[in-house]
Amino acid sequence: MTYMDSAASARAGGGTALGPSHSAELTRNDFAAIAAIMMSDARIALSEAKTTLVQSRLARRLREHGLSSYRDYVALVESDPVERSAMVVSLTTNHTHFFREPHHFDHFRETVMPELKRRASAGQPIRIWSAGCSSGEEVYTIAMCLLGPDRTSSMWLRGADVRLLATDIAPHVVESVRRGFYAANTAEGVPEEYRRTWMRPERDGFLMAEEARSMVTAKVLNLFEPWPLKAAYDVIFCRNVMIYFNDDAKEELEQRFVAQLAPSAFLYIGHSERMVGRAAQAMRSCGHTIYQKRGDA
Repeated sequence: MTYMDSAASARAGGGTALGPSHSAELTRNDFAAIAAIMMSDARIALSEAKTTLVQSRLARRLREHGLSSYRDYVALVESDPVERSAMVVSLTTNHTHFFREPHHFDHFRETVMPELKRRASAGQPIRIWSAGCSSGEEVYTIAMCLLGPDRTSSMWLRGADVRLLATDIAPHVVESVRRGFYAANTAEGVPEEYRRTWMRPERDGFLMAEEARSMVTAKVLNLFEPWPLKAAYDVIFCRNVMIYFNDDAKEELEQRFVAQLAPSAFLYIGHSERMVGRAAQAMRSCGHTIYQKRGDA
């Protein structure tokens, strides 16, 4: 998912070239201003323990603008909406892989899909949302589960109205979802039967099959801005995203997810996340970090 990750930031920070920002100091006041913007715009809570991470992540932005201080950079961000958005994206990162937290996909295939197939055969639309989709491994894992391990198992999708929405705050990862291309080492976690059937070998990697890509619509979306979503969703995956929010933001987001779910629909969240507040009362637990909306909610 796309939000802050210390280990990934450390990897990204290696080998930084010298430039105007090389010796710039991120003062407490600068950090506080940046943290306030992250909270306002993305609801990401930054503690002072993230100071070094923030400094290393934004050093490139200072170099690109020829700035020698974070104070000047904060002033730029406060006056330039485009750079403000770029800063928010710079302070997020993407860590995901195919079939991550596999018990979710076992449950999806064994418990959820039979009902989705029944409804699709009756002509009803099926809508699934990967919220905080990062570079798309999650949404394409969902697509492969729907398609099944071989082409015969995908026959139920012919003529069915099944659509997958993938959204993320970072435009560059949304573009990766649209391309549907993954490096060879990234595809190693895909079971052989799925990789053989739904991933086409290309130089240095694999391209998702057209059957998978045609189901997926990828869009840039900040989860705390208005959602241009008209349909009620049958399944929402939002995993390992809310761990970066404070309790108020988590509660707000979960309530919005519940409202967007159809009755008896399912929500999958990250392994260290939990339902809170009124949203928890509207859902019943179906397993570890798996929830179903109560029919009367």
